[in-house]
Amino acid sequence: MSANIQNLYVQQYKGNIQLLLQQRGSRLRGSVTESSDYVGEQAAPVDQIGAVEAQAVTGRYETIQAQDYPTDRRWVFPRDYDHAQFVDTFDKLRLLTDPTSFLAINAANGMGRRIDDTIINAFFGTAQTGKTGATAVTFPSSQQLSASVGASGATGLNVQKLKQGLEILMANEVDMDNDPIFCAITAKQNTNLLNELQVIDADFRALGADVQKGRIMSFMGINFLHSERLPLNGSNQRRIPLYAKSGMHLAIWGGATRADISQRKDLKGFPYQVYLWMTLDATRLEEKKIVEIPCAES
Repeated sequence: MSANIQNLYVQQYKGNIQLLLQQRGSRLRGSVTESSDYVGEQAAPVDQIGAVEAQAVTGRYETIQAQDYPTDRRWVFPRDYDHAQFVDTFDKLRLLTDPTSFLAINAANGMGRRIDDTIINAFFGTAQTGKTGATAVTFPSSQQLSASVGASGATGLNVQKLKQGLEILMANEVDMDNDPIFCAITAKQNTNLLNELQVIDADFRALGADVQKGRIMSFMGINFLHSERLPLNGSNQRRIPLYAKSGMHLAIWGGATRADISQRKDLKGFPYQVYLWMTLDATRLEEKKIVEIPCAES
C-alpha cells in the first residue's frame, strides 16, 4: 500500500477512498458445517460409522452374533494465511480521509475469499481419511455428471442436470428434508438457468423458482450461491458443486480470523500496520453428499 499511496493524494474533486470491485467476504461459509476449536498439527472433525443391517432370527435360543460396523475418520490440516498493509503517517497528512479503516475492510474481504477458495478446493480435491489421515480419497466418478446431460453435446447448466444431481443425492439417502442443499454457480450458469423455460415460466411454479433481481436464489429445493472462483476441468468446463451442507466441513484453528491494527514504532514515520491472520482447512465429509456438474461456458 505504501508504495502506491501517492495515487490517493488529495485531489479537490475526490475526497473518498473507494474499494475496487471485488467479492466482499465469504459467500460459501454458511453453506458448510464449521468448527473453530481446533489445535494441533492435524484434527479429525468427525468419526464416521457406516450402515449395518438387521439380521434375521431363524431359530430359538440362538447364539448372539455381534456385527462389526464400518468406521472411518476424516482429517483436516492447518494452513496459515496472513495479510499485512501499511499506512504511512507522512502519506496520511496528504489525504482528506484516513485509509486505515478501508484497509481493514479490504483485508477482511480478502480473508473471506481465502475461506471460499479453501472450501472450493475441498469439493473435488483429495480428502485424507483413516486412523491417522494417511489414506487419500479422491472424488469418485460415480458422483460426476456428464457435461452433455440434457443435450447432444457438452452444454451449460440446465434443469436436467439439476434433476439428475438431485437424483444421485436422493439415491444416496441424503436427508433432503433436514439437510440443506446448495449449488455454487458463476454468472454464466445463472444466465443458463434464466434461459430455461422451467425456471422462468409460471406454468412450472410447482418447481419453486425464486428469482430476485435477475439472480436465481433457489429452485427445486436447491439454494444457489454466486461465486466466480469455481475451477475449470481439463476440458475447460466449469466444475459446479451440488452438495448437502453436512457433506462439507470448514475447520478454523484458534477460533476466528485474528486482526491487529497497531503503530509500527520500529519504522520511520511510525506507520500504522493493518494485519490479519487465520489458520484453516476444509474437507469433504462424505463423497456421496457432493455431486459435480461440469458445465460448458462457450
